[in-house]
Amino acid sequence: MAVPKKLCRFLDFKNCGRIAYGPALTMQLKLRDNVLAARSTNAERKHGNCGHIMVCEHYPVYTVGLRGTLYAQSEIDRLRLLGADFHHVDRGGLITFHGPGQLVVYPIIDLLYFNPSTRWYVNLLEEVIIRVCADVGPVSGTRSPHTGVWVGGNKVCAMGIHCKDRVTTHGLALNCDVDLDWFNHIVACGISDKGVTSLTKLLSRQVSIDDVLPSFLKNFKEVFDCEFAN
Repeated sequence: MAVPKKLCRFLDFKNCGRIAYGPALTMQLKLRDNVLAARSTNAERKHGNCGHIMVCEHYPVYTVGLRGTLYAQSEIDRLRLLGADFHHVDRGGLITFHGPGQLVVYPIIDLLYFNPSTRWYVNLLEEVIIRVCADVGPVSGTRSPHTGVWVGGNKVCAMGIHCKDRVTTHGLALNCDVDLDWFNHIVACGISDKGVTSLTKLLSRQVSIDDVLPSFLKNFKEVFDCEFAN
């Protein structure tokens, strides 16, 4: 279903602030269903509305992706005793942590407006974060055979997505000034020979979500060739 070249693509922008993981996930799924429903009626497509983008930070939570059966209940209980919540979700990837000081972004977008390839989509998300790192630092973020953005052997931004009928959920988590000690209790993303870092650690100065968000929004619009509403 082709989109006219001159049609401006826009995403409804939602800044949710600090929010628990469960309500944020419920919101994502509701927005995804709305995007799918709008596609079937063609109502929003005529106006270039191709979805939503949620930005937030979470209270401490560990989430595990589609291979979550690898985690025994005793391991889940151990992590909860640290003071974090725990959720099984339908994104790709293994276990990761979300918490205060981490910019979490959930694009809920209809890829039929862009490119139906999920590899293309993840590649563009990585490009956005690489540009953000250069703006803020400069920090030389790079890709690797593992998904996400890396600085040397350490991951600064984790990514995990789900796609239903070419509408995306889940997204990315950029470590700004998050407490990295939370990652010491897991093998982040199941990659045992790599580490985790943050912009604050890399630059030896505090880098907050507020410091990073303007650059993220600017680069997301440029890379995805879209605008934000609201």
